[in-house]
Amino acid sequence: MGDKIIIIDYGMGNLNSVKKKFDRLKVNVIITSDPHEIESANKIVLPGVGHFKKAMENLNNLNLIPALNKFTLIDKKPILGICLGMQLMANNSEEGNCEGLGWIDANVVNFSISNKLRYKVPHMGWNQVHINKESLLMKEIGSQSEFYFVHSYHFIANQKSDILNETDFEYKFTSAVEKDNIYGVQYHPEKSHETGEQLLKNFINL
Repeated sequence: MGDKIIIIDYGMGNLNSVKKKFDRLKVNVIITSDPHEIESANKIVLPGVGHFKKAMENLNNLNLIPALNKFTLIDKKPILGICLGMQLMANNSEEGNCEGLGWIDANVVNFSISNKLRYKVPHMGWNQVHINKESLLMKEIGSQSEFYFVHSYHFIANQKSDILNETDFEYKFTSAVEKDNIYGVQYHPEKSHETGEQLLKNFINL
């Protein structure tokens, strides 16, 4: 039977490209916005593209936050946030001046770029990640591996121990986090070819 993996649908982003990657790995995933499905899941993927405040409003309106909090903080099952999904795990974001889920002690801020000719915001395209600590999520992924990014805001993790990856874009920013059962990646593994596939495979095998 294997794990029941669900992708949370809260109206933010292209869920099908994430699902297609899992299909390619021959893993059945369910896309849902039903809080009851969360209770019976073994693993959750929280993707997302778009505006932080709108995303929090959607999660709230769908009554998903209590179920997500129970899954993550009480049942301590693995959850993977992708792009905006990772940012939502922080305390708050400058985007809409809005509180997040508060699972990771972090803040989300807009890129503060000096050299605007060289570094265009949104940060879009391929960039390397530095692996900051040993992790099952990074199994068989080399430091300096490249992933695909699209974002204008980035994570500032307040606890160094939570930082899994860092990436340089004029300055260093947190591009992935790991705290206990909570994983978040700013980049898009579903758009990152074999390396992204390996990361999703690692998440499946946790």
